[in-house]
Amino acid sequence: MFSGSNANFPLGEIHVDRKWLLPLALLCASSAFGASHRVGIGDDCDFVAHHGCFSPTPLTIAVGDSVAFFVYADTVPTGPHNVVADDGSFRCARGCDGAGGDGTPADYQAQWTSTRTFNTPGVVSYHDDGGTATGIVVVQGGSPFAIGPGVTGAWYDPSQSGHGLFIEVLSDNRFYASWFAFNPTGNAQSWFTGVGTYSGDTASITAVDMPTGGRWIPNFDPGQVVHNAWGTLTFTFTDCNHGKVSFNSVAGYGTGSMNLTRLTQPAGLSCP
Repeated sequence: MFSGSNANFPLGEIHVDRKWLLPLALLCASSAFGASHRVGIGDDCDFVAHHGCFSPTPLTIAVGDSVAFFVYADTVPTGPHNVVADDGSFRCARGCDGAGGDGTPADYQAQWTSTRTFNTPGVVSYHDDGGTATGIVVVQGGSPFAIGPGVTGAWYDPSQSGHGLFIEVLSDNRFYASWFAFNPTGNAQSWFTGVGTYSGDTASITAVDMPTGGRWIPNFDPGQVVHNAWGTLTFTFTDCNHGKVSFNSVAGYGTGSMNLTRLTQPAGLSCP
């Protein structure tokens, strides 16, 4: 937290990692009915492109646990932020709308924090009205399925046979997926891919790439490939053979979800 151990050092020689002061205080005041977690939004990312980001995400908690959302600025303030549930169930910053607070985006000077308790199992997706940051809280009840290497394989929806995904669970809690499908107008094939992270039964890929511009060999030129932002993918698995992929596209593919069933599994892998 601090560099230096001499209390007589001038203030300018002491560095305080400010984003952790509030969470540490909250940990000391944990509820007896559930654990306390923290998610900050600030400059620990490419803040020029994203105007801040939530961290950590995805976050896996248990039913009855609480999450303290807070704003911070280690180096550069990233502007006003808030935290808003995608389903509209909460909008918070200096407190929450409808609960005596104000969910309007506010910047680091406001030093806001807002705590939510999650009592229902499921996946809670949220975003920031002040930028492009998104995040996920996975609320677990009982003993849920946990993603592992055995999830690797081809997945599809039997009711929509003809397109599907290749999934690979990588080291360091990384999660790779490529979706081979068709464009919304139905006049061309389309595929998009990305690497994200996983925790518990949920994986999130926040920067899905849709490459275009390439040609078949021998005329392929990597310099002609254009990397287009496609959107985000969120995967949840109920067991070794069933799951769901939720999507939010910025490339004209809309938002929604698709049920997943395992199609293949590499030889030598087992699940769980």
